[in-house]
Amino acid sequence: MKKIVVLSGAGMSQESGLRTFRDMGGLWEEYDVMDVATPEAWQRNPELVNRFYNDRRRQLVDCEPNQGHRLLADLENDFDVHIITQNVDDLHERAGSSKVLHLHGELKKVRSSVDPELIFDLDGWELKLGDTCPKGSQLRPHIVWFGEAVPAMDEAAEIASTADIFVVIGTSLNVYPAAGLVHYTASNCPVFVIDPERPPLSMRGVTFIEEKAGAGMLRLKELLGSL
Repeated sequence: MKKIVVLSGAGMSQESGLRTFRDMGGLWEEYDVMDVATPEAWQRNPELVNRFYNDRRRQLVDCEPNQGHRLLADLENDFDVHIITQNVDDLHERAGSSKVLHLHGELKKVRSSVDPELIFDLDGWELKLGDTCPKGSQLRPHIVWFGEAVPAMDEAAEIASTADIFVVIGTSLNVYPAAGLVHYTASNCPVFVIDPERPPLSMRGVTFIEEKAGAGMLRLKELLGSL
């Protein structure tokens, strides 16, 4: 069974109603990224940061996996599919994908602010200031903020290096280190890129599918049938 490795970004979930950072001119609604997605912001104004992520979780409750998520999950019937996602939502899992690695954390999880290994599922959408881990520290969103290391990168690079087929969906390939994963693939590995706006990728053997996730996945399934 051939191994498909997928790198998914914000455009993957856009059709489920989750707005992307790129579509909002560098802002998430009225928030500047530096005010809600950095360790310094958490230290400076935990109330604002916590409210932002509570709002994101509350929005996620009302979202459902879209056609792109479901078609990707269906590929497991014929391929060994591994998803490496830049997204912090759980829509891949809810669509039925069984092997999902989150590079930038998970919105529905929280972790200790003193021990990053202490990670917990959040019951419901709301994290409150004053909620603590067993070590007594405030729980924080389980999100990799700007300026923080990406702990899952080594595992992601290993997965990418063993791909028979590599697929990029809904990412501009501008956010590193995730964008560099495509370069870990073998020289003979076919690469498919699904995005309405062609990302800046100059590699041999790349097939661009300039569609949104749902329509792009339909086209990808046709192309995979010819491999």
